[in-house]
Amino acid sequence: MLWKILKGDGEKFIELLRRNVFFLFAIGNTKTAEIPGITVAGANPDLIKFTPPADVELLHYGECKVIPFPPATPDGKPTPAIITYTALRLTNVPFLAVDCGLMIKPRAPYICINAPVGENIAEKDAMNLNAVKDAFNNAFELGRRLSKAVDLIIVGESIPAGTTTALAVLRALGINTMVSSSMPSNPVELKERVVTKALERVKGEEDPLELISKVGDPVMVGVCGIALGSEKPVLLAGGTQMVAIASLIERMGEADIAIATTVYVANDSDALNHAPCPVIVVDPGLADSRKAGLRAYAEGFVKEGVGAGGATLLAYARGFGKDEFLKEIEHSYETVIESRL
Repeated sequence: MLWKILKGDGEKFIELLRRNVFFLFAIGNTKTAEIPGITVAGANPDLIKFTPPADVELLHYGECKVIPFPPATPDGKPTPAIITYTALRLTNVPFLAVDCGLMIKPRAPYICINAPVGENIAEKDAMNLNAVKDAFNNAFELGRRLSKAVDLIIVGESIPAGTTTALAVLRALGINTMVSSSMPSNPVELKERVVTKALERVKGEEDPLELISKVGDPVMVGVCGIALGSEKPVLLAGGTQMVAIASLIERMGEADIAIATTVYVANDSDALNHAPCPVIVVDPGLADSRKAGLRAYAEGFVKEGVGAGGATLLAYARGFGKDEFLKEIEHSYETVIESRL
């Protein structure tokens, strides 16, 4: 299997991937990631805030600048940016990062929508509502302007603890599901405790932007704005976070969207079944890799991020086979990861 359409008219988006495409990466931080055990998106807790900018630097340069090594889990599983880096290298599709509330700015080109850093949703509102509205308007304008020049916008994300804020938003919207995790053993009880505390501040049905300001994160603000501003279709490249974002978008207005994610997410959670849009699942083939760090994805680690599923689908739609793409990922792993060990 190269890809499987779980629901909706996914074929249209696959055809658009062969046309004029631009890849955006919405990257940000939430202090929810500082809760011990909530995420492994960083070799240690002090490095978590560096993960999003380092991911983007890797996409541009094949190396990181804000930290001296690529982002990884505590035991060395590499960032999914290695998959996306490979697909961008092969397809030569243009891309840019969008600063959606970063603690650390990347030493690489990026666009800023002036979103705030997200707070710990277990303790307080995620963001100031007026700041959320301003950032949303900036993202909306970005989506509107960019869409005039392309046939399809792809949006990936990188925000540690993003699945926890996604769970809070899904529950606030009345969608009873469990999100995926970057770990084989999803810290469900911890996420539930955090979300329960956060939802105490939600009073009945609220405006989607107000909901994001209470229990969401700044990447949600950016992606929702881009998608709703775009006059062309938008492919949300990500896992269960994108289900929450798609559900918000559905309540905010009309947008032609679909979700592309990895088979590893699909095998980990039923959240994709709740998406209000087409869903395409792609297999990067990492189960067959010669590299233990890459096989770990098929064993339940990391699974998705930095647009990996959408980037894989992009490579497949443009004619690269599964075995060929895997060999190229392994080559990237050798040059970007192993050469720095």
